[in-house]
Amino acid sequence: MELEKKKKLYNSTIGAPIIPRCAQLWCFLLSIFAISACAQAFDYADALKKSLLYFESQRSGRLPYNQRVAWRDHSGLTDGLEQGVDLVGGYYDAGDHVKFGLPMAFTVTMLSWGAIEFRQQIAVAGELEHAMEAIKWGTDYFIKAHTSPNVLWAEVGDGDTDHYCWQRPEDMTTSRQAYKIDENNPGSDLAGETAAAMAAASIVFKKTNPHYSHLLLHHAQQLFEFGDKYRGKYDGSVGVVKSYYASVSGYMDELLWAALWLYKATDKDEYLKYLIDKAHCFGGIGWAITEFSWDVKYAGLQVIASKLLMEEKHRKHAHILEQYKSKAEYYICSCLNKNNGTNVEHTPGGLLYVRQWNNMQYVSTAAFLLTVYSDILQNSNQKLKCHGGIVGHQEILSFAKSQIDYILGSNPMSTSYLVGYGSNYPTMVHHRGASIVSYRENKGFIGCTQGYDYWYSSQEPNPNVLVGALVGGPDCQDKFVDQRDNYMQTEACTYNTAPLVGVLAKLLQLEDQSLDLNHDSPLLASY
Repeated sequence: MELEKKKKLYNSTIGAPIIPRCAQLWCFLLSIFAISACAQAFDYADALKKSLLYFESQRSGRLPYNQRVAWRDHSGLTDGLEQGVDLVGGYYDAGDHVKFGLPMAFTVTMLSWGAIEFRQQIAVAGELEHAMEAIKWGTDYFIKAHTSPNVLWAEVGDGDTDHYCWQRPEDMTTSRQAYKIDENNPGSDLAGETAAAMAAASIVFKKTNPHYSHLLLHHAQQLFEFGDKYRGKYDGSVGVVKSYYASVSGYMDELLWAALWLYKATDKDEYLKYLIDKAHCFGGIGWAITEFSWDVKYAGLQVIASKLLMEEKHRKHAHILEQYKSKAEYYICSCLNKNNGTNVEHTPGGLLYVRQWNNMQYVSTAAFLLTVYSDILQNSNQKLKCHGGIVGHQEILSFAKSQIDYILGSNPMSTSYLVGYGSNYPTMVHHRGASIVSYRENKGFIGCTQGYDYWYSSQEPNPNVLVGALVGGPDCQDKFVDQRDNYMQTEACTYNTAPLVGVLAKLLQLEDQSLDLNHDSPLLASY
């Protein structure tokens, strides 16, 4: 994270000859989807479908009748029993069986944001029901975990004991102790992110399930009040999480993030006032960030705040919102390598590279924010002013597309890092359930050491394909080693895949429009 020197970057518009709208659209689509002789075409519809399928592989609890991932079965059916609460359900975050609250909540926030921003595109692709099911599997759990206004269960299981074992979730013998935050053990970051997830999800369900939407909003408001009144980092109250999901950025970004989502869900001025009044002291207009993740929310917050400027009713707060916008621009420019100073590193193959461990999480969130910001510029007829030059919405979306295409196989390794997509993808994903014979095929108990001795150390491909998982990905030189013990590169996480859903739907829509224009206009088709 880098602190930008105080300066404003203003969007500017460049005068241009008036071009018919259909011709503008064609030129835009051509610039995005022009395929040279050596370029690859990607099936975004298939990638979208598989991305949503992944969340069914990560389900904890009693699986529903319409479960599509057949190699999984019920698990964690006594979660919370020792503490006298029902904590059955939710998601395992990655290749182990701990239910970590903070990354789970961020996963649901990003799925919800994608469904809000690109709802029509996801619906046209026939995947809206699956997207809403993925969101609801998480929010159903959050409702259970929020047992009273000032109590939120933060985690089930602990990473230390869990990592001693290599077992299927259906065979778990590790500790399922649950940990909570409350008035005496605060966790404003966790409460804030969970509030954001439930507020965002309430928007998704507002028209189709208004009662459920209202329930989510009720919980979100209580959680925000709890997190704001009893302030503190959740990893100070839940010590077992420190080695896995420590809150390095603190809780101020999550409280601003939660207030913003509550404002979007309720349109109540009190939440907007919080966002404006605490913009400076909580870092919302102070931090210029070059990553967006389960821990650091500033860039996402700044992008949404930028969008508020498009509405007349927010003009009275333009001074503060413009500062949020300048920080959003800093993030976008840093991804495009157009900042004067700190930019996000790119690999020789063109992939954004933030850090060694699970780098793809930063790539997918960047692709999402770039796509959203491209839409903001297009809808407001503006351009982005970076130190390295003026950037149009087409260039931003084209770069986002390049990151998705890299993930899907347009890279020096010719590897799809989305498992199950294409013909060459990781087959030894670091994932307990996927690497051991399916419980439905062999119900014989597999213990901790047996799993390590026989399945973890096996050099054979995983018996179950973890379809739709986005693995950690290659190193800074585009190199990738497909080995089960190479967890920095071969482990996948729910928050890696979640941002892909909306972006893939958007790219699919543009591809379909490009094909339609190609089909309808022989003159343009021969361009």
